[in-house]
Amino acid sequence: MHIRTFYFLPIILFFLAACESENPGLALGTLERDRIAHTATVSEVIVSLPIEPGSRVTKGDILVQLDDRSQSAMVARAAANVAANEANLTKLRNGARAEEVAAASAKLEGARAALVEGVANYQRAKNLVDRKLDSQANLDKLLAVRDSNAAALHAEEEQLLALTNGTRPEDLLMAEAQLAATRAELASEQKKLSDLTITATRDGILDNLPWNLGERVTMGSPLAIVLAGIAPFARVYIPGPYRIKVTSGDVLIVRVDGLVDPISGTVRWISSDPAFSPYYALNQEERARLMYLAEIQLPDEFAKLPSGVPAQVELP
Repeated sequence: MHIRTFYFLPIILFFLAACESENPGLALGTLERDRIAHTATVSEVIVSLPIEPGSRVTKGDILVQLDDRSQSAMVARAAANVAANEANLTKLRNGARAEEVAAASAKLEGARAALVEGVANYQRAKNLVDRKLDSQANLDKLLAVRDSNAAALHAEEEQLLALTNGTRPEDLLMAEAQLAATRAELASEQKKLSDLTITATRDGILDNLPWNLGERVTMGSPLAIVLAGIAPFARVYIPGPYRIKVTSGDVLIVRVDGLVDPISGTVRWISSDPAFSPYYALNQEERARLMYLAEIQLPDEFAKLPSGVPAQVELP
């Protein structure tokens, strides 16, 4: 998003107003381009500066490369977590294997046989106790064994049911949520990795590289300054009396210092707010000194014109 920064210094505006009184049909200013600052998202070392300042760049060109080894490891770790959670979810969806079901069935049959044996042993000891041929202690022991075998049989039955009935819906939802969380984490780490490669977001001119190769940059500091656009625009101050006559889309004559022929430019933006005090606080004479910042775009054939050159715009 284009951000315009305004510096309204009283002395400059006074000078512009004075010039306007001498040239009532001119708006004064300079040639400018949109200034795009690419900032650092982390504190890392610059490992590559492939383009020299002053070169023309196109959208997608690599301007600065930061050391990405640490972040690449974070991406690999996040990718491994995603793979593990995908495998876990697949396992839960597929349910138990045939071999696991067969093993659980065999354990169930063994528990049944043990219970049958336990019941028989208990019954036999009970008959002996009734005939006074065995002790009550031995009968109590066999009763405990029988009950233990019955509990073991019940446990094996539940285990087989758990394998054959499949995964609970709640467990599937939990696994799906965990997978979604790890995928989001992977996307975040991949975005951080891509941010270490600073690329041009618009066509323009690489104006400045504030940091040198091998330096560790400060997070939030500018890494590359691009003056966007093909041709510059004239940033001028429209005097108050002419404001009502100028709207976006109008074609105005622009004269640039050093060029003999005038240039036809298109008004791409004009401010709604004056540079001086609010209009309702001014008298009639002071209102004539109000200035409105405007931008007049030059045609693409004037792409070689440098920024900062003085320009004048003829007003209707």
